[in-house]
Amino acid sequence: MSRFRQRALLTGCVLTALLTAAGLFVTDHGIDAHLWLVVLAVAFLGLLALLDPWLRRRHNAALSTDEHLDAACRALAVGLQAQWNEEVRSRGLAEPDLLDLHWTAPELDVSSEAPAPPGRSDAVVGAFERQANRRMVVIGDAGTGKSTVAMLLTCGLLDRYDGGMVPVLLPLSTWDPAAEDIRTWITRRLYEDHPALRNTELYGSYAGDLLVEQRLVLPVLDGLDDVPGHQRADALARITRAFPANRPLVLTCRTAEFAQAVRAAGAVPGADVVELAPLDLEEVAAYLRASADSWGAARWEPVFIHLREEPDGRLADALSTPLTMWLAGMVYADDEAEPTELLDRGRFPGARAISDHLCDALVSRAFGNRAFAHHAKASQVWPRDRARRWLEFLAHEMRDRGIRELAWWELRRSVGTTWLAVLGALVLGAIGGFGVGWLMAYSITPSLAPVTGLVAGIAVGGAALTASREGRSKPRLGIWRSLLLVPGVLGLAAGLVFGALYGLSAGLVVGLGLAVAVALRFALTSSAELSQASSPQWTMERDRIAVWTGSLVLAVVFGSAAALVFGPAQTGMVGLGLASGLMLGFALAVLHLRWWWFTVARIWLAMRGKLPWELMVFLEDARKLGVLCRAGACYQFRHGLVQDRLAEHEVTTRSAGRALRSPSSAKATSER
Repeated sequence: MSRFRQRALLTGCVLTALLTAAGLFVTDHGIDAHLWLVVLAVAFLGLLALLDPWLRRRHNAALSTDEHLDAACRALAVGLQAQWNEEVRSRGLAEPDLLDLHWTAPELDVSSEAPAPPGRSDAVVGAFERQANRRMVVIGDAGTGKSTVAMLLTCGLLDRYDGGMVPVLLPLSTWDPAAEDIRTWITRRLYEDHPALRNTELYGSYAGDLLVEQRLVLPVLDGLDDVPGHQRADALARITRAFPANRPLVLTCRTAEFAQAVRAAGAVPGADVVELAPLDLEEVAAYLRASADSWGAARWEPVFIHLREEPDGRLADALSTPLTMWLAGMVYADDEAEPTELLDRGRFPGARAISDHLCDALVSRAFGNRAFAHHAKASQVWPRDRARRWLEFLAHEMRDRGIRELAWWELRRSVGTTWLAVLGALVLGAIGGFGVGWLMAYSITPSLAPVTGLVAGIAVGGAALTASREGRSKPRLGIWRSLLLVPGVLGLAAGLVFGALYGLSAGLVVGLGLAVAVALRFALTSSAELSQASSPQWTMERDRIAVWTGSLVLAVVFGSAAALVFGPAQTGMVGLGLASGLMLGFALAVLHLRWWWFTVARIWLAMRGKLPWELMVFLEDARKLGVLCRAGACYQFRHGLVQDRLAEHEVTTRSAGRALRSPSSAKATSER
């Protein structure tokens, strides 16, 4: 739906609910309740017919035209620009004294083209646009800034966007080359990250598919090395087939992994391959001095002297990457931390030991530090040990699934599918059944309360079990997207049942109220804002609004029905109807929403101590503290090395816990 139609539907639903409730209490002034409700029902159905996208299906079901796709491209560019510019600012990449990364042509034979000229990250957009085919592969060792260069390139292209291809930055860790074509995967990710592409009124049908098919999306594919090793060569071959030499492409990968894939699958045709170079030690020293105050800079001087004396040593090797340099600046920004500890060869024998120490110290620095939390504008000071345990659990879960993105709606995968479905169904069935049974217990047929409540609970629980199955929604406009038909049929069915039991007015109120609730759900779950910057909070907020709006509408419906059955003077029964309707409305509203299944998984994991109760608040604070970052509607660890290090700690902790729980096995091991 367009924004205008969406607002018109919301206004019509609220006005209908208010007029329905108001009309029930003014019948003493000569207004016939039946006539009032019939007129409202007809008027509301007329509004739905006027706004119904299904009745205009011949127009909307047509494939997207050039005008549709141009509008989608421009709106998508606006949303992506706001999203990535915010992330650039939050990572400190927009500062004027930002350290420039530089690259050269790789020494390894990984390209079929002439050696690419050297360049710097502050001019990456110009270097990309000067390339004949606008194809670039950025390689380098872990932590050298490949993802940073990809993000800066994406932001620069979006800032200059004036029509044509829209750059879309996507991490490759969620792609399974054996199960999905790369273009199909990009299309799916577009619909997942930008659900408004399914808005057939504004963009026609299959807008996301056509954006990819008609080469209106410039894929910026980050992290080929995140694809499992046995699939990496096949993944590179599929990418080069899907995007031949005449199609723009950006790809990043670690050097060794890319060289191995090229040997098996061949070079990327028509692409400039550039390798990020290690940082110069003078640049490292200048950055660390600038990131500290005068006293902090003085504490670094022994380290700088050591770097000049041993320019090829283990410490110079470790600090030559932007990641470890940034980690060092973060960890030793505190007056209590002493950077000269890095000079201890016994404690840090190699570059890997130094980077592991800095990854560990990042969490210790970020959490449990009141001054740092205040400076980062975090909502609270999280306990250091618990925060580490929670992050280790998330890192381990992500590593087991082979992903680098943490989507809040994917938390359900950390709980067994069957166990999650049973938990969610039991809770919703109990809420819905109790709400119906509670109201029926005080009705004119109280003997039916247990049976009615049980039937309602079983029905809601069964619906929840069905809804728990994960399915991929398709951008098609079918009969179940009808704004008129679905609310009308459901409202008529409920109205006939209640009308037969409690009279015409009660049936009209319940039927009309249910139709309003369904129409509201349609409006609130329709994505009209393609230009809205995506974020975890925004995507979750949409689900929450749909839940509570539908719950409140059904609360008003049941309260009004109770007023009709028992009389407006019996305010206690009206309140009971409101409470019962709120419970049933909640149970019905959350069935197909990701928020409910995320909530069930979150509460279950929090009860077991795996995650905090305020999970989303914790994740956002972890982002502000520098441990996590945001990629659209998902979170990521600041770098894959940080995630891998935390995941290793989780494995070590679990092994130690099993050893403590098995003293006999530990004793046997020591005896051997």
